[in-house]
Amino acid sequence: MNIAFLLQPKSETAFLYDDYTLRQGLEKMRHHGYTAIPVIDREGHYLTTISEGDFLWFILKDADEEIEEVPLQSLEKTFIRDLMHKDKNPPVPITASAEELIERGMEQNFIPVVDDWGSFIGIITRRNLLETFANYAE
Repeated sequence: MNIAFLLQPKSETAFLYDDYTLRQGLEKMRHHGYTAIPVIDREGHYLTTISEGDFLWFILKDADEEIEEVPLQSLEKTFIRDLMHKDKNPPVPITASAEELIERGMEQNFIPVVDDWGSFIGIITRRNLLETFANYAE
């Protein structure tokens, strides 16, 4: 099965660059209404996926028991690369099998897809995956 027809291309996908500030990242996620978003470098290579929880825990990591208001200026001095972690949502190659997509789709809302050079080319959403396989079942 060629998974390219399931692909939502990079040009239609929201993503963050690793040199964006936390504020830029949060604003982009808020604008699109996403809870998780892919992160790439300026050369286009997929690096990781960042979630709302990653932002929250990074912001609160140094907080005492009393949570104080976080000044927006501090969000402008920290970069997305500073909160990146081991990827819980690794990409699949464009040559991935249908079985691999199904397994990965059960675990996450979207699957990042890369080409042979590790460049981010888009995502496959769980919704698109389910709709496609539901149509095959009919």
